[in-house]
Amino acid sequence: MHKFSASQIYLLITFMMSLAASTIFTTYSIYYVVELGLNPLQLVLIGTVLEVTVLIFEGITGVVADTYSRKLSVIIGMLVLGIAFVLEGSIVWMMPAEILPAFGWLLISQMLYGIGWTFFSGSDIAWIVDELEEGQTGRLFMRSKRFGLSASLLGIAASVGLSLIAPNMPFLAGGAIYILLGLLLIRYMKETGFTRRERAPQSSPLRELGRTWASGASILRSHPLLLLLTVVTLFSGAASEGYDRLWPIYLMNDIGFPAGMLSMATAFGAISAGTALLGLLAVHLAERLLDLNKERTVAAALFLLTLARAGCILMLALSANFYTAVGAVLLLGVLGSVSDPVYTTWLNTKLPARSRATLLSMISQTDALGQSAGGPAVGYIGSRFSIRASLLSAGFLLLPVIALYGRVLRKSNKDIKQSQKS
Repeated sequence: MHKFSASQIYLLITFMMSLAASTIFTTYSIYYVVELGLNPLQLVLIGTVLEVTVLIFEGITGVVADTYSRKLSVIIGMLVLGIAFVLEGSIVWMMPAEILPAFGWLLISQMLYGIGWTFFSGSDIAWIVDELEEGQTGRLFMRSKRFGLSASLLGIAASVGLSLIAPNMPFLAGGAIYILLGLLLIRYMKETGFTRRERAPQSSPLRELGRTWASGASILRSHPLLLLLTVVTLFSGAASEGYDRLWPIYLMNDIGFPAGMLSMATAFGAISAGTALLGLLAVHLAERLLDLNKERTVAAALFLLTLARAGCILMLALSANFYTAVGAVLLLGVLGSVSDPVYTTWLNTKLPARSRATLLSMISQTDALGQSAGGPAVGYIGSRFSIRASLLSAGFLLLPVIALYGRVLRKSNKDIKQSQKS
């Protein structure tokens, strides 16, 4: 049997997950809006159900990863994600309205999506950080982002081609990729850096899970920076939910596509491909220019990237034509491509190894809380007033995040000045 290093397996996970996600989500709005006929509020409610599911299950699954096995948690996540998307793609064929309307089946698939995601979320990062030596993760996260963006280009082409055959086909293909990845990980993924917690005498599995969660919560409460990160995640989640769900329908219904453009699937594919290509270039430059081992550099990068994100969302909301709106969407995608590995690297330098998956799950729960609370509010604004108003509100929700990153940056500068004086 071939042996693969932990880094190679992590890159495989990143590549195949990005391939599956881009296959599904490049043209998902065509399936939702054109095929299933969802309105703006329903689009956001889909996300709300997903995030509420994540909010409920994230703590449980993160504790499972820290208590029993991170590898097992990742594999379960892949298989459940695959089943969720295959179900979602099958809705248009089932359509058993007398049992449950299509929207109801869609919500069930989103619940499965949320459960699968919580098993995976944090477990993969906790696993790879344990498997590598200190100082190697920042470079790997940047490299994995490039792998992911490259895979996205393949997924975009697949999504457009499959969507032209039938709008539900990208969901079926993406689900199959997740299931295939889960089966590959069963065979090739190793776990050598994780030590399973020893169970106390006469302690039940539920009690062990409770002990792990309580330990993580205690660490979170005692670290001001980790508490600050949860607040950052809360507002970031609230802002991203509104933007992520509504920008496609905003382009379709409010801005409109130029006359003579081929198809919506091709247009969304071109936008996604442009985002991936520009993201590859941006990540390559960031990898060369940013020293992720320097806290001040990371804090400054996150502050500037978040400020730029807020500006681009406002630019999108105020766009007067298609090309300005697409430019804002492209810039937002590029900023996200750079922000993700920077934030992941910074976050994991602050987390103790033994409770890493639990703490990552707790922070992810905060993101889910922000999305499940902020998403319906932003969606209601879109249904009550306009999608443009929803996007404006999403942009303003990033202002507290900018302020908090600014505070971290000032503290970092102050610490540097004090160390220079001493």
